[in-house]
This record gives sequence, structure tokens and C-alpha cells, in this order.
Amino acid sequence: MDLMNKSTISEFVLLSLSGSWELQIFYFMFFLLLYGATVVGNLLIVITVIFSSHLNSPMYFLLGNLSFFDMCLSTVTTPKMVSDLLREQRTIPLWGCMTQMFFMHLFGGGEMTLLIAMAFDRYVAICRPLHYTSIMSRRLLHGFVLFSWIIGFIHTMSQMVLTVNLPFCGPNVIDNLFCDLPLVIKLACKDTYVLELFVIADSGLLSLICFILLLVSYTVILVTVHRSSGGLSKALSTLSAHITVVTLFFGPCIFIYAWPFSNFSGTKILSVFYTVITPLLNPIIYTLRNQEMKVAMRKLMTQHVHSR
Repeated sequence: MDLMNKSTISEFVLLSLSGSWELQIFYFMFFLLLYGATVVGNLLIVITVIFSSHLNSPMYFLLGNLSFFDMCLSTVTTPKMVSDLLREQRTIPLWGCMTQMFFMHLFGGGEMTLLIAMAFDRYVAICRPLHYTSIMSRRLLHGFVLFSWIIGFIHTMSQMVLTVNLPFCGPNVIDNLFCDLPLVIKLACKDTYVLELFVIADSGLLSLICFILLLVSYTVILVTVHRSSGGLSKALSTLSAHITVVTLFFGPCIFIYAWPFSNFSGTKILSVFYTVITPLLNPIIYTLRNQEMKVAMRKLMTQHVHSR
């Protein structure tokens, strides 16, 4: 009978952005436009990389996969968040919540790994240009992408397998725009101290370690270029987009998951930035700053118009 009482919660209540009805309408239109731009922008990059013969280098292959991860990560949370802005009852079923967290960590963990692969690609291209083609083979690229999916799956399964069996029988209010693992764990009707430490080790330290490794790798690239040829300005121009994406992706992620169980009033802002803003910045940064990408997009559009 006690076990039955511990399984009474069938849904969670999400606390969306507060404000007047007019402000809710503004939030709805704003985030809807951001999500639309995110999907269109990242999808355009994926299509351009696939169909453009001018973007067959390893960097664009990895960029196309990064855009796919970004598009999926945003789709896991944003549509539900946007629709809730026009509802009074902002609830999500228990298993819907678990599913949302599963795919968030799947795509998030995969993107972390892929960003490391992109840093390695830039290292080889800048520091080992004569061996770039032989090192960055198609086999290695496919291995990088497969490894990213594997790491993402291990990352999410290692946490979700311990979360899905938690008993939820008390409060069911999640103070966020979507289901977030640290906040959901706090609602369990049992001691979750060990699980909380595991989340910090799995998500927080993983994010922090990956971020430090990426910064170290980019520093090594810049130092190597500066010592060998003095082409520091060209290297900075090439790497600035990558460094920007890495910083904007890992910054909120580290703050949320390295200190996940502390009370911080800006958690919703960081969550929005991590799941809505950052996936949009990827196509903006890589298209506006990349002449080859813009030329390839124009050619594809021209070919499409002429073929009709």
C-alpha cells in the first residue's frame, strides 16, 4: 500500500515566465520567432552541406552535424515552452518529462563531443595543413559522428536509468520552463544525495572538463601558429567563430550543472539561453562570418529557382 502511495504523481507543473497577459503574448511571439529562425537556419546549413559540392571539406561535414544537434536540442524543449505561454495549466506528464530530459542530455552530450572533434579538425587544418587530407579522412569523420552519438547515449542513459525509478509523491512543481534533471530529482520522495553528486560528476564536470580541454586546444593552436609563421590574425579569424560557439554553449551548461542544486534566480534565463539562444547563434555565426557558406547557399538557391 505504501508503494502505491509513492507513485501518485502522474504529471509535473512547469513555472513559465511570469507577467501580464500582454507580456505572455510578447514572450510567445518572441520565442516562436527565435525557434522558427533556429530550425530554418540550422536546417539550411544541413541542406547546404549535403547538396553543395563546394562544401565537401571535413569542417563543413562536422558543422552540418553540429547544426543537426542544435536543431534537435532546441526542438526537445522550445515547442512545449512556447505553447505553455498561452496556457493557464502548464503541466507535463511524468513520462513526457522523462522523455524530454532523455533527449536533452542525448543531444547535449553528443554536441559536447562533436565540438571537441571540430577543435581537432581546426588543429590539424592550421598546424598540420600538409597532412590534413590524410588525417581527416571520411572514415575518421564518420567515426567522430558515431562516437558523438554513443557518448550522448551513454551520458543520458547513465543518469536517466537512475531517475526513471525514483518515487514522486510530494510536490510536483518544477521551477523552470521545461523538465530539468536537477530540479526533478529534488522532488523525489527519497534521499537523493548520492544521485545529486552523480549528476554533478556526470553533467557538471563533463561540461567543465570539455570546456577546459577545448580552450587549451585552441590556445595550443594559436601559440603554434604564432611561433611557426606569425599568421596569428588569420588563425584568430578562423577560430573566433568556433571559440564563440564553444563559450556560449558551455557557459550556461557549466553554471546549471556544476552547481545544479543551489537556488539561483537566473536559472530560467540560463535555461532559455542554453536551449533557445545558443542553437540560433550557430547558423548566425557560421553563415554571417563564412564567405564560402554564403556563396554555397546563394548557388543552391539559384539552382533551385532555375530548375523550376
